[in-house]
Amino acid sequence: MLQVSISLNADTFLIFLQNPKWMVPSRVPPLMSTTVALTATDTEAFDDPTLYRSIVGGLHYLSFTWPDIAFVVHRVSKFMHQPKQSHWIYVKRILRYLKHSISYCLLLSCSSSSTFQAFFDADWVGDTEDRRSVGAYCVFLGSNLSSLRSKQQATIACSSTEAEYKALADTAAELQWLQFLAA
Repeated sequence: MLQVSISLNADTFLIFLQNPKWMVPSRVPPLMSTTVALTATDTEAFDDPTLYRSIVGGLHYLSFTWPDIAFVVHRVSKFMHQPKQSHWIYVKRILRYLKHSISYCLLLSCSSSSTFQAFFDADWVGDTEDRRSVGAYCVFLGSNLSSLRSKQQATIACSSTEAEYKALADTAAELQWLQFLAA
């Protein structure tokens, strides 16, 4: 049987984002801890908000092919209206991570399995400013990632169980939609 694989990457776009104007060479740091508290009142204002918005917008596009940066891009994009210096430090950290992992890609390969498999999680009160939880899921078709989402929940959950149930409901809705499309 012939094995065919497709590699999804964004090398050209990433090279565009790696402008030396805002990059400082250094070692690769970890992306961001889930316990890092970025707030709207951090440090002083960033002097070029247009640059911040442009780079974070590009990172949003890039997160389609690099799911590992989706969480941190979500965190820094919450401050696009008034970016601070501390937010810019995390954006540069993401860019340094991407620079050193430019060869990473999503690999889509032929799979004999046609079953969907889903995983989900919720971060109860993940945002200390508005007290909303973040729900996330990923769905695999065989061994291939077919759907991925990380989104702040619309309402405030009163418990971690409620946040998990909301994430489960989102995952179930996505599974039903994908099964409808596959039928």
